[in-house]
Parts: sequence; C-alpha cells; structure tokens
Amino acid sequence: CHVVICCGIKLLLVCLLPAGDATGYGPVFEEQPVDTIYPEESPEAKITMNCRARANPPATYNRDIDMDADDHYSFVGGNLVISNPVKNKHVGMYSCVATNDYGAIISREASVQFGYLDFFSSEERQSVRVKEGQGAVLLCAPPPHYPGMLSFRWMLNEFPIFIQLDKRRFVSQTTGNLYISKVDASDSGNYSCFVSSPSISKSVFSKFIPLKYPADLKVTFPDTTALVGQNITLECFALGNPIPVIRWRKLDGQLPSTHELGMSGAHLHLNNVQFEDAGTYQCEAMNSKGKDYHSARVSVEAYPEWVDHINSTEKAIDSDYTMSCVASGKPKPYVRWLKNGTVKEMKFTGLTFEDSGMYQCIAENHHGVIYANAELRVIACAPTFEHNPVKRVLGAKNSRVVIKCQPKAAPKPSFSWSKGTELLSNSTRMFIWEDGSLEILNVTLADEGRYTCFAKNDRGKANSTGSLSITEATKITLAPSNADVTVGESARMQCAASHDSSLDITFIWSLDGHVIDLHKDRQHYERTPNGSSNGELLIKNTQLKHAGRYSCTAQTPLDNVTASAQLVVRGPPGPPGGLRVTDITDKSVRLQWSCGADNHSPISKYTIQYRDSFSKDVWKDATTSPEVIEGNVETATVVDLFPWTEYEFRVIATNTLGTGDPSTPSAEVLTLEAVPVVAPSDISGGGGTSRELTITWTVGLATFHLSCSDGGGNAMNSANQKLLIQYKGTLKGDMLLFHISLIPQSQDKIKGI
Repeated sequence: CHVVICCGIKLLLVCLLPAGDATGYGPVFEEQPVDTIYPEESPEAKITMNCRARANPPATYNRDIDMDADDHYSFVGGNLVISNPVKNKHVGMYSCVATNDYGAIISREASVQFGYLDFFSSEERQSVRVKEGQGAVLLCAPPPHYPGMLSFRWMLNEFPIFIQLDKRRFVSQTTGNLYISKVDASDSGNYSCFVSSPSISKSVFSKFIPLKYPADLKVTFPDTTALVGQNITLECFALGNPIPVIRWRKLDGQLPSTHELGMSGAHLHLNNVQFEDAGTYQCEAMNSKGKDYHSARVSVEAYPEWVDHINSTEKAIDSDYTMSCVASGKPKPYVRWLKNGTVKEMKFTGLTFEDSGMYQCIAENHHGVIYANAELRVIACAPTFEHNPVKRVLGAKNSRVVIKCQPKAAPKPSFSWSKGTELLSNSTRMFIWEDGSLEILNVTLADEGRYTCFAKNDRGKANSTGSLSITEATKITLAPSNADVTVGESARMQCAASHDSSLDITFIWSLDGHVIDLHKDRQHYERTPNGSSNGELLIKNTQLKHAGRYSCTAQTPLDNVTASAQLVVRGPPGPPGGLRVTDITDKSVRLQWSCGADNHSPISKYTIQYRDSFSKDVWKDATTSPEVIEGNVETATVVDLFPWTEYEFRVIATNTLGTGDPSTPSAEVLTLEAVPVVAPSDISGGGGTSRELTITWTVGLATFHLSCSDGGGNAMNSANQKLLIQYKGTLKGDMLLFHISLIPQSQDKIKGI
C-alpha cells in the first residue's frame, strides 16, 4: 500500500498582507519518516513513523487515512502510530505531507516491512564423513528470513562452544557454509550452524551435523555492485593439503589503499568504496601442489546527490524565473518536480501570485530518492528604503566610489540620482548602473556632498539620501629597494606610507604574487614595529626559496597602493639534471649531464660519486678523467671501476658559496666482463710416469665477493685467508640467486663468475 498524510493548499499574496505576516514562512522538515523493519515477534506491538516540520504559521498534518476502516492507525502530532501491526495490511510505502498558508511539502517515502527469522527444520541432518588430510564443507542452508543480511557462526558439540576460525577453517558470511581445508582428528564431532539477524535481534541454530565423510568445494565471489561510500567484502576460500594460501590482486590496477584482509586472507574488505575502485578482482589459492584462480568484476554506482538545488526566494511579479536542480549519481538520476505536492514544470515567464508556494525537486535512481524543498514568494510592492537606506560613503581622493541604491521593490523600479538639487546623468565620470548604484571615477573634494536616489515602479515611488566624504589618498613614502644577499644572511625590505589620519592602515607583503603568512613562517619573516605608518619587513636566515619579487601593499578601508623590489639570494648550486651513462666498458663509463641553477655564483667544479652492488648505502668519490672537472664541463669519464659490477652514479656541483645537492642517481649499469690479468706463479713439474708430465702452479690470489639477493634478509660475511663471501638474502621459493665477483689482490680486475 502507499499511504499519504496530506491536507489542502492555500496561496499567499505577499506584500498585500499586513506587515506582521511578512515573518511567516512555509514548512521545512526537521524530521522525516525512515524505513522501518518491524520484528514479527516484537514485544512493543507498535510502529511509529515520525514527521515534524518547522513552519510559521505552524504546519498541519491532515488525517488522509481512513481511521474508521482501520483502527490500528492513530496520530500523535505529525507522527503516525500503527498499533498491533498486521503484515498483510500495513506493509507498504508511507509519505508525510506538511501544510500551512504558504504551501505544502511532501516527505521522502519510507517503507514498512516485517522482519522475521524462521527456525531451522526439525529434520535430522545427514552425517558427513571425511578422511584426515582431506577438505570438507558443511552446508548451513539458513531458514526463510527478512531482511537478507545475516551473520553466521558454527557450534561444535554443544552451545555455546563456537569454532575458532583460522587459515584452515572458514565460514562464508554469504551462504553460512563451513569450509575446512584440511581435516585433522580434532575436527571430528557434531556441528550446528548458528544464524543471527542483527535487524531483529534474533538467533536460531540448526540440528547438529556429525562430521564423517570427505568433500571438495571452493568458495568464490560473484560479480558485485557496490554504492559509493559502502563497505563490501569479497570471499575466497579453497580446500587443499597442504593448506592453501589465499592472495588477492586487482587485475586492472592496484588494490585500493583502504583495503583490509580478514579471516586469514579469505576476506577482502573494500572500505568506503569509490568509483576508481571498480574493476576486476582476482583471488589466487596456492600450495605446493598447484594454484587456482577466480576473477569477478566489482562495479560501483552511487545514490543520488545534489550538485545544485533550489533555495527559497522572493521574485517580483511579472518577472521571469527558472528553478534549477542538478543531481549526480550512477545510474544518472531522474529529476521530477512538485508544487504543493503536485507535479509542475519549473520554468516561469511572467510570474503571478498563483506561482507562489512550496516547491520540491526529487531526484531518484534505483538506489534511492533525495528531496530538495524551497518556497517561492511572488511579491508586488512599491519601492521602500525602510530596511536598506542609502548610506554615508567614504572615498579616497582620485579613487573610484560606488554609492549603492537597493530599495525593496516589485516589479523592478527605474532609478535616478541627484546631488543636492542637481539632477545627475551619465557622463565620463558618473554612471548609474542597472541595479541603481551610482559610480563616480577619480573623485575629488568637489564631489563631497549629499546624494539622493529616486526609485519608481507602477506601485509607487520612494527616495533615500546619503552622503559622500573624500579623504586623502594613501601614498608610499618609502619604497622597498632591490637587495642582494647570501644564503644564511638577513635582508631588510623598507616600506612606509602616508594616509588619512581618520583611517586605519595595514601593510601586506607578498612574494611573487603570493601573500606572506607572517605567523606561519615567523622563523624567516618578521615585521619590525616602527610605528603605524611603517611596514618594514625583516627576512631572517634567507634561503634560496626566499628570492623573488617582494611587494608591499599599504591598505586602508578605502584604497591601497603597492611598491615592489627584487631580492637576489646567492647560494650553492642546484642539483645537475639529465644524468646519462654511456660508453660502458669493463673498467670505465662516460657520464653526461646538464648544469643546474648556479644561484648567482658561477659553478667552479663538479664531483662524481658512485655506489656499487656491494655497498648500497655508501657513496664514494669516483676517479675521473679529467681528474678535475671544471664548472663549464658537462661530461666526464669514470675510470678504475671493477668489471662485471653494478654501479649507480650521481653528480654534485660546487661554487664559491658551497657544494649543492646531488643529482638524481643514474639508472644501475653493469660494467663489462674482463679476462684475468694475474699470471699463475710457482710453476714446477716432474713426478710423472712414462709418456706423462705433471705440472703444478699457484693461481694469482684473489678475493671473492658473493652477494645473494632475493629482496630481503640480513647481510652475513664469511672470510678466510684467500676468500671473502658477502651473503645477503634468504631462500626465495625454491631458488637462491647469486652474483659473484672475483677481485685480485693486486687491484687489477678480472671477470666474476
């Protein structure tokens, strides 16, 4: 059923009523009915649908329900009470309509549904047999219920002993089924599915199921549609021996930053879902016997939301007016209109009193409905300055002045101005705007005086008089000067101004057009207190970021004036850019770069640093050709490198004021392999048999560097007289990756193995 509490409609002719009624307004909801789920076994035995509106005069709520035909209904104020509700009579949609002399508005629709959770069947459940090490599933099969949201747990042998969930045991919160990936002896017993309905605060449990025989099943998640802002859970669980590990990924991007894992990885929680979270999600179940995958799509839609909506307003009779409501949502919402509870188009040409009333725009898609309410008053009044007379205006000499004329009038009046007894007209210095304001350019002392605005429409006429006073213009008397400092020094920017003594003055400083927050950046900026007309700025411990154009603005309530100066800050060079590595050999590479900012002091030299795969945390100065890299050079060769070794390089610039920040490190490069350069020694022979000669020698002693990298682990060093082994990492899967370099003691390099 669909029930509406409503009443009749009256129209108000504003401005034609006594002045006291001007404070009235149409209904505005303070409380609206909400969707209600009534538990069938509720001891309260009643449903209350709340509705309250603020209005002047107070709103009324007519009894549009047939009280004689159904004595279950009663009203308390604007609230509807259903006593001893009956499912087949009172389930349905309900709306509340609030009305007063200004019009009527209708509330959102709210549903009444009956919640229930039946008992499980009394039939005995068949036992389940399973061998140790196999997987098993116990079906819950929850009883009929409403609403659909349930929570599931399983009991073992008796109440209230609930099984503990872990990597091996999982309860689907969608079906209620219990999954055991690998059964052991402790799992034998009798199991009961325990079902709870949070909406009606009721729980029931099934007959106990003996666990005895094997099964093979896997939980997967279906294609899912979520609303923006919702939390959703995807489920994935696999049977297997060894117990499978569950991993999640998003095939078309990264997992959302708000995701969480639960149930030992079987649950993927997506919290506060947004449109960008839509995509294809995949779970992977893996153990040493193999892998399995499942993918499904998550779509994201949205409840309607206002982008632009109507607001209460007054409009003059005979004027044109268009009401606008724009809503976002997915799917795109459909927007419809109501006037005093009835359908109405919302574009007006030549407003009349009959257009006054309460208007609503309603946006809806299949996810929900939203309402926006506004009152439109059509008025007809002679001009009046009672609440907004022409005011006294101050203007600075040679500035622009606007004297406003804003009477209440409907329809819109025509305007004229006078100064004293002189009627004013548009000229090169004076202009009467369409809204009635008077603009005067380049004002002088001769413009001082009393100004009167005349307003007239077909309902009458009125006038109001104000005055214009001229003050001295604000002038910069001491402007800031260009300055040149070194990083760490202080700089002073002078600024002083003259102004009319009757006005307050404020100094505002900006750097390259951005206002300086003296409180937020008080570590570097300070205003020196030298009197109200002095705005000197002290810049302490200057850094390169403080260089730029400083502007001092002296501002009064009437005018402002600005003067600027340039601050140059000299310091160490900026980092070089565009670093490239070319011409890679076994012992050398060539570097090219672009110079960075010299920060007003020429670059005198460059330093090249490197780090290798054996000392990732240490940067060392490289041997280069040329040995000293002059500041006008942007290429150099790094020599004396080890063969078959990974390196990164960076470049640092220096000038007379210091050394700057290093460049971004280069990509890792691998030097080429090389032949051995240390000859064997201690060659000797003899001791062979007939037709055989035995030769012995000593290999050139070398140091071995062994690094093992799998993305983790701690460094471990092992050494003896001839061998140094560096080990880093742990076993990764079934594979351990090694990189070995052979380094002769003579400092010559040979290829690693």
